Amino acid sequence: MKKTLLKYFPFLYQWRVQQLIWNRHLSNLNPNITYARGRRPDEFSFVCKKHKSVLRRVLANSDPILQENKIKNLNIALEHIDGIVIHPGETFSFWKLIGKTTKAKGYIEGLMLSHGEVRTGTGGGLCQLANMLFWLALHTPLEIKERHHHSFDLFPDDRRVIPFGTGTSVFYNYVDLRFYNPTHLTFQYKIRVSEEFLEGALLCNAEPEFVYKVEERNHRFYQNENRWYRGNEIWRLEISRKDHKLMNEQLIIRNNSEVKYMKSTNEHT
Repeated sequence: MKKTLLKYFPFLYQWRVQQLIWNRHLSNLNPNITYARGRRPDEFSFVCKKHKSVLRRVLANSDPILQENKIKNLNIALEHIDGIVIHPGETFSFWKLIGKTTKAKGYIEGLMLSHGEVRTGTGGGLCQLANMLFWLALHTPLEIKERHHHSFDLFPDDRRVIPFGTGTSVFYNYVDLRFYNPTHLTFQYKIRVSEEFLEGALLCNAEPEFVYKVEERNHRFYQNENRWYRGNEIWRLEISRKDHKLMNEQLIIRNNSEVKYMKSTNEHT
């Protein structure tokens, strides 16, 4: 239905998008939600998790210039994300911090994923930042309040080091990424762009009681009505730091995404 609206009735699609944006603006006025806004240049001493992701990937026939543009967009967005502190009771919101990605702010054309297709748009490429933030948060007691998954697997794995399906989709401002801090601890994101990688860390002002690990289960490729799909489950394990016992495990994500690239017979197993 969305593709039909976009193709044949673009004005209706844009109207619906604006409606969703304004609905989100109104819901953001909820006085019961305290959003994380404070940033600090000095780093907390305890590291919960570090990660880095490749900036330039082989993505089908995409223009490599768009990946360079993505890097510029990431640097602009990081001006609002790097150093952000999430105090107890606060909610982290991707779009509340970054705002709309406009040309006036310096954002340029980059790759975007929309309705199972690759296209270009101002500010494209910020999904990589959202993916980083989400992956780091999975290794802490932060509660995931909002996360949207990609319903399509668009590209074959290129130097993938984390489980499939741990990415997230963001689209201003109604497709957001949000975490809530239910603990007495304070967390801090430190993210930077190096020559080859987007590098991130989620820090804490004290050592948490538990260690959090992420585990993939039941990964598979399967066929349904002449289409290939990819599925798995993502679990978060809570382990006692004192005696290394498993205290709790939680199913975070159950992925089922249509595969949009050609795969060999051997990979479909």
